[in-house]
Amino acid sequence: MSLSRPASRPALFAAGAAVAALVLSACGDGGTQGGSGNTNFVTGKNGIATAGKSEREAAPKLAGEGLDGKKLSLDDYKGKIVVLNVWGSWCGPCRVETPYLVKVAKELKPKGVEFVGINTRDFNKGPAVKFEEEHGVTYPSFYDPSGKLILRFPKGSLGPQQIPSTIVIDKDGKMAARALQAVNDEQLHKMIDPLLAEK
Repeated sequence: MSLSRPASRPALFAAGAAVAALVLSACGDGGTQGGSGNTNFVTGKNGIATAGKSEREAAPKLAGEGLDGKKLSLDDYKGKIVVLNVWGSWCGPCRVETPYLVKVAKELKPKGVEFVGINTRDFNKGPAVKFEEEHGVTYPSFYDPSGKLILRFPKGSLGPQQIPSTIVIDKDGKMAARALQAVNDEQLHKMIDPLLAEK
């Protein structure tokens, strides 16, 4: 039994370090990261990064348990625009942006836009479920307390880098826009509306 401990420690350390990096950037105020190097996206002054249709990377396969205890998978939304929001009940900026997310989710659902959350760092579902009830959130959220789903996004992509983060995935399952800050309804429409117009 003691022989298995050293083998698991490096794996635990690596996973812990990756989650710690995200934790350190938790509840950030956004910024203009991501528009340099070999990335194929540009970040505007508003903190929203976008990628042209031919430059987009596929979103990772995300599947797991929802906050409601039911199975949840991004594959269930194939052919639709998906707005993926990373949040935690403990996160102040998340509280600020959630009413806007709820509002735009209701507005755009008839147009085939689906909202899905990734709840992270809530090590008990209770506070997260209460948060959703208080804010009238009707769309589902993955329950990802340790950040395993977040780590599936390729490095250098339009994946989440802090909490909150919002990623918009196009109808082809590719990442088209990202905000590394709390968003309002106007910013959400700037991220989503161009994708609705795409053929």
